[in-house]
Formats: sequence, structure tokens, C-alpha cells
Amino acid sequence: MTVARRDRLRSGGMAALEICAVAALYYVCGRLGLLQQLVRGQVTPLWPPTGIAVAGLLLLGPRVWPGIALGAFLINIWLGPSIPAVLAIVAGNTLAPLCSYALLRCAGFRNQLNRFRDALALVFLGAFTGTLISATVGTGTLHLARALPAGFWQTWWIWWTGDAMGVLVVTPVLLVLRSARWPKDAPRTRWVEGSLLVAATIGVGILENAPVPLIFLAFPLLTWAAFRFQRAGATPCALAVSTFAILAATRRTGPFAGHSLLTDMVALQAFNGAAALTALLLATAITERNETQEKIEHACRRLAGMAARAAPDTGGPPTFSDDGQGSQGRQGGQGGQEKNGGRAGPT
Repeated sequence: MTVARRDRLRSGGMAALEICAVAALYYVCGRLGLLQQLVRGQVTPLWPPTGIAVAGLLLLGPRVWPGIALGAFLINIWLGPSIPAVLAIVAGNTLAPLCSYALLRCAGFRNQLNRFRDALALVFLGAFTGTLISATVGTGTLHLARALPAGFWQTWWIWWTGDAMGVLVVTPVLLVLRSARWPKDAPRTRWVEGSLLVAATIGVGILENAPVPLIFLAFPLLTWAAFRFQRAGATPCALAVSTFAILAATRRTGPFAGHSLLTDMVALQAFNGAAALTALLLATAITERNETQEKIEHACRRLAGMAARAAPDTGGPPTFSDDGQGSQGRQGGQGGQEKNGGRAGPT
């Protein structure tokens, strides 16, 4: 067996493994997402598989699209309403992340999420634009199959916002985890602050489900996480806050009690969108600012080193007298005296 053939087999085996991993993760997260279904056991306010699909395409490339299609098929085959309808829904669920991926790559998106423009691209191209395909195809298919217990636009709204929220809160977490490194030589106070952030996140999640409407307390938490921990802290906090809010909305508790389904979904998705935008945009803006500051400091150190190497070895910096004449002027006068025999001539 030649080396080239072994390389091809190894590459093919790795691609097959990645496809199976994406399909398995898509399926597992899809089953978890369906626990909070709202319409026909098939439409949820947060659909994590869409975020997983977009992250998989960004990290592994478009070759993993069969894994997205396989995972979507395994989830929807048990939900119906018919095989042709399932295939149409699977096609929409596959094309939507592929469209988001293509739009992000055309916009010059970086997986590091270290620029403000990357966050804007993920929000408006990856989340809001690409997911229009899955919502439209899925809702239209259920409508044609006469399998919509709710209205068309109500179902479309929940489907679209659920897919968009999946991209907004799940994709950034996976991208951050890919580039995350265990902090070395971190001070103890940093670990204490991180533990306090986790405890505060849990506390805010409990308050979101309380009878008193205290859901707004999530925004100071997200601001704290973004300023102090940037993407590594802001993105998991946004995911946790959105999850707690979805639990409150589906159970009709806390601030979502006593309202219609459409009212609760509008309020929920407005909150989730605002939370995700706050965390993502603020974290990337601070990260970009910190990186710019580091570049400026590095440039200043380089310039200082170049100036030190280029300066003559005079034993110290040049000094200037009060009348504006420098030390070189005084040295020039001394040189003139030496030319006159070392003594100053009569005036």
C-alpha cells in the first residue's frame, strides 16, 4: 500500500468520524431541545442543533454536512407527519446552517471571535439570515401537511427565533471551547471571582423562575462576565441565562405567567436576543480593545528598543542649558579655546 493511499484512507476515515460525531451531537442536543417543545412536539424556543451545525461547519468545514442531514433525519423521522414532509424538513434544517456558513465565510468571519465585526456577522448573517430557510421550509411543510395546531406565522416565529437563538447562544460557546486553554499562573482571586460568577449565574436563574419579575438581573451579570472574562465568561453565561428563561416560559412561571403563548414567546425571544447580543457584542468589543492595547504596547517597546540601539553612547541623555544651548554648544566653545592655545583670548 502506497503512502498516498494510506493518507487518503486516513483522511477518509477522519472525515467519516467527524460526520458521525456531528450527527450524534446533533441528535442528542435535538432530543434535549424537544423537552421544551411548544408547537406539535416539533417547534421549540431554543434549537441547539442549529448552533451545533453552524459551529461544526465553521470548525470542520462543509464536508460534515451529511452529519447534519443524518442527525436531522433521525430526530424528525419519529415526529412525522409523513416521509415526504420529514425529508423536506431535513432539507431545510441542512440548508439553513450551510447558508449561514457561506454568508459568514463571504464576510471574512474568524472563528476566534476576537473582532467586533465577527460578532455582528454571526448575529445578522449566521443567526438572523440563514435560519430563515429552515423556519420557512419547516413551517410551510407542516402547513401543507395540515399538521399545524397553531397559526402559520406563530409557528414560523417560534421556529425562526428558536433556530436563531441556537446560533446566538450555542455556536459562540463551541467556538470559545475550541480555542480555550487552561489558565496558567492565574491568581487565587481570579478563581474566586470565577466561582462567584458561577454562583451568581445560578442565583439569577432561580430568580428568573420566581413569581417576582426579576429577569432583568441577568444583564448586570452578563456585563460583569464580559468585562472580566470576555468571551470565555460571557458566552456560557448567556447560554445559562437563556436556558433558565426558557424553563420559566415553558412552565408559564415567573414573568411569563398569565399570558398567551404568542405574548410569552415574543417576550422570551426578545429577552434571549437582548441577552445574547449584550454578552457577545460586549465581550468581542472588549477583547478587540485589549488586543489593540497589547499591540500598541508591543510597538512602543520595539520603538524604545530601536531608539536605545540607535542613540550614541554618551553616558546619558543629552542635557540642555537654561539659555537654550545644549551641551554640544558648550563643548564647541571649549574646542575653540583649545585652538587658541587652551586659553581664552582677551575681549
